[in-house]
Amino acid sequence: MESYGTILKRAREEKNIDRDTAARETSITAECIRGLEEEDTSVFPGEPYMIGFLRNYAEYLGVSPDAVMSLYRSKAIQESPVPDGLFVKHKSSFFIPIVVGSGIFVVAAVAVVLIIFKFSHANKNGSVVVAQGMESKTYELTDKPLEKRLFRGDKIVYPSEKGKIILTVSDTLTALGLDTPVGTLRTDLAEEAELDVDGDAKGDVIVYVSDISSTDASRGAEVRMLVRRQGGDMLAIDEIPIEEASQNPLSPQKHTQSVIFEDNRAYPFTINATFRGPCEFRYRVDRKRSNENYFTNGEVVMMTANNGVRVWMSNGNTVKFTVVADTKNYDLEIGKAGQVLVQDIKWVRDTEGKYKLVVVELD
Repeated sequence: MESYGTILKRAREEKNIDRDTAARETSITAECIRGLEEEDTSVFPGEPYMIGFLRNYAEYLGVSPDAVMSLYRSKAIQESPVPDGLFVKHKSSFFIPIVVGSGIFVVAAVAVVLIIFKFSHANKNGSVVVAQGMESKTYELTDKPLEKRLFRGDKIVYPSEKGKIILTVSDTLTALGLDTPVGTLRTDLAEEAELDVDGDAKGDVIVYVSDISSTDASRGAEVRMLVRRQGGDMLAIDEIPIEEASQNPLSPQKHTQSVIFEDNRAYPFTINATFRGPCEFRYRVDRKRSNENYFTNGEVVMMTANNGVRVWMSNGNTVKFTVVADTKNYDLEIGKAGQVLVQDIKWVRDTEGKYKLVVVELD
């Protein structure tokens, strides 16, 4: 069976892509790409980064991320050192019945003690104890993203149209498990998933897992969750006219602003948004109605504006923006993995009367 590194390297070579080009188009360094293809984990600062890059690189090359992750986990298990406890001395044949009988007796005794302990120390209200006395917590989803480290037993309240729905964390080992009215839904590390929690065949909650242990469930899972807004329930977006730059050069800027280019006049421009992974994306062009949808790897959205565009995305690292203006192309900086971004791309006019096409990062 081929290793995941061989599969990635062959897929890249078949597409006639060198490592530098792949690094530029994926925002993964050439050294990390070499580490993925040569299966050298020492170049990564930690396993979460390794897994996140592995998924993104596989999607970029058109290779099944699940198949690659399966090969990676299989190799990790094979290379794991065998615990010392597994090496035991062989006993003579007459000694085996005694050992087996004693083992059965000990196991039965421990089971009885645990059952008695559980029922004698059960909470009066039946609440779940997470680990070493840590009580479960309850969080409520709102318009703002929820970013928390969740543990088994924690509850998330989703405000649906039919009432509140309780999502309970049931698993924090290798993958995040959420018990919902429609069953247990799982999300892997570095995966952004759209969950249908009420059974209406529509996405309700977007979940992104940025950190979770494959060996210790008590560490919990670092998770970002946000409510997926439907077409008729969108947040209002401010109008985006051409703005005058501040007349006072000493006045502080409210938001980070970067200039794409400048000219002596303002004219229509086009933004191409290319998706490199799953992402909830909303945009509004000039004064028109806003649009929202869930996009996956390979999909493209084209927006043409006279004055400006406001974009909102659930994962800034999955969207690559290219601005086309006056027959020239400008590639914008890609956001960080898991970063929720709201940006204005619009014309502004400075004190000298020149027009600048800028990117303004909003709160």
